[in-house]
Formats: sequence, structure tokens, C-alpha cells
Amino acid sequence: MRYLLPFIATAALIGCSTYQNDSRSGVDSARLSQALSAQEEKAKERYNARNPQQTIEFFGIEPGMTVVEALPGGGWYSKILLPYLGNDGRLIGVDYAQEMWPLFGFFSTDQIEAKKTWTADWTKDANGWRNSGDDAYVAAFKFGDMPATLSETVDAVLFVRALHNLSRFNDQGQYLSSALNDTMRVLKPGGIVGIVQHRAPEDAPAASVKGGRGYLKQSDVIAFMKKAGFEFVGSSEVNANPNDQPAAEDIVWRLPPTLFTSREDEMLRAKMNAIGESDRMTLKFRKP
Repeated sequence: MRYLLPFIATAALIGCSTYQNDSRSGVDSARLSQALSAQEEKAKERYNARNPQQTIEFFGIEPGMTVVEALPGGGWYSKILLPYLGNDGRLIGVDYAQEMWPLFGFFSTDQIEAKKTWTADWTKDANGWRNSGDDAYVAAFKFGDMPATLSETVDAVLFVRALHNLSRFNDQGQYLSSALNDTMRVLKPGGIVGIVQHRAPEDAPAASVKGGRGYLKQSDVIAFMKKAGFEFVGSSEVNANPNDQPAAEDIVWRLPPTLFTSREDEMLRAKMNAIGESDRMTLKFRKP
């Protein structure tokens, strides 16, 4: 399949996070700032909540790297990474396994059928986001169907608000376990896993933090990552929001930008906007 070729390992050094303060780090803050400045105004409106510069720097992402982005969707992070990684880099999108989509219960048959061509469709879209020959090359695959040619070719895998549904449906199909297995296989030794995830309070009832409400406990994420064989490097509070104190019944989509529960309630919507986007853990792991 042409959208999977070529996958040539780059000679870039493994990224070192600002947490480590390692002098070998090739993070290019000026180049990243330039990529951020070039984004559309609608994307920039979320910078104060999502802190992309600090987040990418914490993960140690460098120009020239090969990076996998889990559940890239419409490309909010992809459009930043493409110019930042540059034409020596690769950006590889990865979506949920095809058989996971019916489990949500609200996607139509046509929507689920359309997911069968996601790898080609997303690659086409992402190529359209490349503004010049200096942007990274793109490709895609699905969890559970990782091409063998990708084994140990990737410098970093990013899960930005992408773990909760994998966790939610893990009991039905080992989707989280499979995704983390693919992550381990795709990374080079020493490769990085960067996680940004909606964070539940540590005293939240276990039943409320399985992923269906969008929230996971930070201790649970660290535990299942270690169980999967990854070394914990460190955490950052750059995406923390202490205003978000969800009750056990609260869903993360009550908050902006979705505002799911207040679309017909102006006062509630104002309250949710005052809270802001969710409280988020930012974690860094390494493949041994």
C-alpha cells in the first residue's frame, strides 16, 4: 500500500524531555514557535488550555523524528507537528481498531463502514495539511493491524486525549492492551510515549474512571503503562486545571469545547466555560 511506504528510520537522536534537562536534546523551540504561529486562529484559541509548545517540549519531540499520533482526528496536533518535524521527519496517524467502533453504540452503519478506509482517507487529508515540501511525510495504520515494516522505526508515540476509550472497551476486546503492545513494538529502544489525558481525582470511585466518562486516574495510567513494560520518566502539570473537579457522574464533554450538557442552558454553559477545558495529566514514558 503506497501510503505505508517508505518507512525509513531517521538518524535523529531519541528525544530528551525538558524534565530531564539533557544537553543532548534537539528540541527546537524557535522552530516550534514558528509552527504554532502559522496555525489558524481557531486552533490558537485553544493554546492557553492545551499548551502545545510546553507539551511538545516536555515530550522531547525533535525535528526529523518519526512520530506516531494516536487518534489524530481533524489534525489539531498534526498540523503543528508536520512543519515542526520537517521533511526529514515522519508523522504516522493511528486509529482505533475497526471492530471497536460498533461498541460505542451511536455510530451509524454507514459511519462504521466508512472507517474501513480510514488509513487512506486520513493520509490523503494529512497530505493536504502539508503546506510545503519542508513538512513531514505522512502515513497511517490502525491499532491491531500495525505493518511489520514499522517495527522499531518510531521515535515517539503520542496519546493526546486518546486513552480513555481504549480503556473503556478493554474488557470487550483488549483494545488498550493491543494498542500498548503495538506501541512497544513500533518504538525504537529508548523511544518515548507522551500522554495527555483527562484526569480524574484519585479518590474517584473505580466505576467512574474506566474511561466512559472521559476521565482516568493518573495512578491507573502509570500502573498500566508500567505493566505494559514502559519506564516512567516523569510528569508535568503544564496541562493541569484545578478548576475541573468532576463528580463521579460528570462527563468530560460537559466542558469546552464540546459543552455537551449545556447546549440549551445558557447559565450552565457559562458555568462550564468558567471552568475551562479539563484537568489533564501529562506523562512521559520510555521503552527500555
